[in-house]
Amino acid sequence: MIKSGIYLTENRKGISKTESYLLSKLSEEGREIFTIRDATDVLKRSCVQTRKIISNLKAKKWIEKIEAGKYLIMPLSAGVKPKYTEHEFVIGSKLIEPYYIAFWSALNYYHLTEQIPFSVFIATTKRRSNRKILDVEYLFVTLSRKKFFGYTAVNIAGKNIFISEKEKTIADCLDHPEYCGDITEVAKALKAEGLFFEKIVDHAKKMGNATILKRLGYLSEILDLKLDEDFKKTMLENISKGYSVLDPSIKSRKGKYNEKWKLLINRKIGEEF
Repeated sequence: MIKSGIYLTENRKGISKTESYLLSKLSEEGREIFTIRDATDVLKRSCVQTRKIISNLKAKKWIEKIEAGKYLIMPLSAGVKPKYTEHEFVIGSKLIEPYYIAFWSALNYYHLTEQIPFSVFIATTKRRSNRKILDVEYLFVTLSRKKFFGYTAVNIAGKNIFISEKEKTIADCLDHPEYCGDITEVAKALKAEGLFFEKIVDHAKKMGNATILKRLGYLSEILDLKLDEDFKKTMLENISKGYSVLDPSIKSRKGKYNEKWKLLINRKIGEEF
């Protein structure tokens, strides 16, 4: 779900002039997520002194540790009413590099799903454990460098955040339906207006996964998307001979085999649309 920010309701204790200066200066510079080095540069103090100040701010609940050496500034106005902090995509952008917001989170951003993802999906070429920060789960999906492309910068809360382009979002979800709920969420997204199917196919070819084309071709027929026959012929020419499963998000491997698209249809699609 795209929210205006993550909410916090706890009261905080008062802070010193030095602590107030640090938070104000960092916020003024747009560094609501900051490192110990950032704080040291602002305060012009030793690392030991800076760590002590940061420890005090954390104890007073003015900042939240999001990972080793990295902190998030809480709202600068205290009170019991909910106050928002940084948008979850902004926090996600600071957790790993390279990255882009992807899969179910990107579907939601483009209004291609009615479902509300309560986790943030982040594509990266590196491996790292999932994190839970302020009750939001950040799920990292490791992609090969070959598949890590097709993203753009968007402005969220005044920050440039990398997110997959609309057609790359579809291609990624066809590649891994398990990261967007299931294959039915991709099917719903395919019915949206303004999609360029040629771009989805181009992305699939570049990603080197023929299963993307199999799922796209099958769904286009089930959903009666009226794709050009020559275009579908091109897709058929680029699929592999072996069978792939339609929906890897479910354990069942029972179902009919679709010979045309070389798919095991382990989930029924169509009636709910």
